[in-house]
Amino acid sequence: MSAIAYLNFDGHAEQVIGFYSEALRAADVKKVRFGDIPQDPTYPLPDNELNMIMESSIAFAGGKIMMSDILPSMKSVTGELVQGNNVWISLVMDDKERLGAYFQALSEGGHVIMPLSNTPWSSCFGMLVDKFGISWKFNSDAEQFLDNVLSSKP
Repeated sequence: MSAIAYLNFDGHAEQVIGFYSEALRAADVKKVRFGDIPQDPTYPLPDNELNMIMESSIAFAGGKIMMSDILPSMKSVTGELVQGNNVWISLVMDDKERLGAYFQALSEGGHVIMPLSNTPWSSCFGMLVDKFGISWKFNSDAEQFLDNVLSSKP
């Protein structure tokens, strides 16, 4: 089993998919639009929603992110989308060169909170918010840090 970050957007998931696919050098990109599935004739979607992303996934370097758009016609049920700091995507990998390339690509148009650097908990750690408001952490050795701290506890 794996946990996958799932992101919702307010009508611009297509842009995000393109950006993340390129920045993360995606190995596999899948996307389904609301118009790709049969519509309920009793409750047809408005034309402007048919091209929105219903479900997508981006696979890269052993990781995966899934995302979709929240339909304006469904906001009475789902609620308004609120961009915030409650979701972080954490990329953990030993390959510091690849980690650096991902960091550089995802920081374009965004805001670097902490540049990649050597810290007490990681030999290569950084944080940023990308141009779509998604927060990212980069860590070259999170598992070793967790294991070291947990093994030293009484």
